[in-house]
Amino acid sequence: MSAAQNAPFRPLSNNQTTFAKGPRPIIVTGPTGSGKSALAAALAARVGGEVVGADAFQIYSGLPILTAQAGEELRAIAPHHLVGFRDLTQNYDVALYAEAASCCIREIQARGRIAILTGGTGLYLKALTHGLAEMPKPDAPLRNRLASMPLEKVLEELAEQDPAALGVIDTRNPVRVRRALEIVLLTARPLAESRGGWKTDRGLFRGIVLVRERDELRSRIAANVDAMFASGVVAEVRAASHAGEGASHAIGFREIQQLLRGEITEDVCKSGMRVATQRYAKRQLIWARTQFHFPFLNLTAMQSPADMLTAALDVLDTQDP
Repeated sequence: MSAAQNAPFRPLSNNQTTFAKGPRPIIVTGPTGSGKSALAAALAARVGGEVVGADAFQIYSGLPILTAQAGEELRAIAPHHLVGFRDLTQNYDVALYAEAASCCIREIQARGRIAILTGGTGLYLKALTHGLAEMPKPDAPLRNRLASMPLEKVLEELAEQDPAALGVIDTRNPVRVRRALEIVLLTARPLAESRGGWKTDRGLFRGIVLVRERDELRSRIAANVDAMFASGVVAEVRAASHAGEGASHAIGFREIQQLLRGEITEDVCKSGMRVATQRYAKRQLIWARTQFHFPFLNLTAMQSPADMLTAALDVLDTQDP
């Protein structure tokens, strides 16, 4: 575990996101099921790098199968950081992630290596590429009111106050939904306006967005769900019944709890997980297209992991190191 994971967390100011001179860190992102984890590990091994996770649910310990954390095989290829380090009962946010990831990057650079960030949580990555938007400080009374409300009620109020906000946040993530409504209520303006100054990519990273043809991506997502069940994801979720509000909103957690309570069959559970994951992948792709300027790499026609690595290196070579 790196010092970044042991250190106390505190909000990150924009001027803290500075890195050493030399090769820029690399971002490997794209929709779930596209193959980010495997390619990031292979890329790290090739260029002398270490992998830094950028997934809002893979940060949690206790759910490695459900959240598709890098397994022993990938960890043997390259060191991994910010994966499986947060207690299931604790929440997390983008400011904490940006602080921890920036610290990890600087530690990796101090070892003379290259940080390879990978994950599909666009907000986490944008906090690094663009810096944190200036937002109002949390308001304790308002935050307590929102915390006491069911997520469905918070979503209803957000829809009334700022319908457009529902299209730019992860509506399954209660922390982000409540913070979005808090910002809207405190500023009395749409969330998009509050994020208006958050538009300049500071050029600190190279990057690549992995994509696949829709039918292939759907097949890969379905296969991943089946593999989770074969690997014991039901028992994993049963043991994680104490998970807090953040971790319990990982895709599949709610569906598997319904299965455990006997409310749905395994087939219905799997189907629900596939549909939810496909929808999430679509949102990830939209985010990558609209929020980043990294080139896209379609892996569908590539026959082997070696071909994918070569193609990724070619794309990255077109960007200034």
